[in-house]
Amino acid sequence: MAATPTAAQAIALPDKQTNYPPAFAALVAGRLKRKLGDHFGLTQFGINLTELAPGAISALLHHHSQQDEFIYVLEGNPTLILADQEYLLKPGDCMGFKAATGYGHQLINRSKQPALYLEVGDRAKADVVDYPNDDLKAQQLDNGQWGFSHKNGQPY
Repeated sequence: MAATPTAAQAIALPDKQTNYPPAFAALVAGRLKRKLGDHFGLTQFGINLTELAPGAISALLHHHSQQDEFIYVLEGNPTLILADQEYLLKPGDCMGFKAATGYGHQLINRSKQPALYLEVGDRAKADVVDYPNDDLKAQQLDNGQWGFSHKNGQPY
């Protein structure tokens, strides 16, 4: 039998650095992502507590083939980029991103204050992530990790 889990202070959990290839990693500097779901060994969905410093982005503009995503703003005023539209968000705002719609999305913190939000996603297998503005493609591998390649399939 597994050990009984104990409660944790989300903000005190270690932050995870990006797994983007080096050519793109600097673009998400200023983003702190705490993988709450992983901390508790959750396998059906992931949940992250993410903080964006002023000027930081959540991710490159992207969309998923298999995985749905959801965000809920806790603090600050990040700007949501969704396809070719922009929305200024505030605490209490939320948004869902259904898989396979082709609508690219990302958050940008253009304010002078940090932004804090929860992001939730399922862990659907064989997900492929398209980055419409960048020469990048991500594919979920059999072990759950992500493999990155150029759009022509050449690995990074």
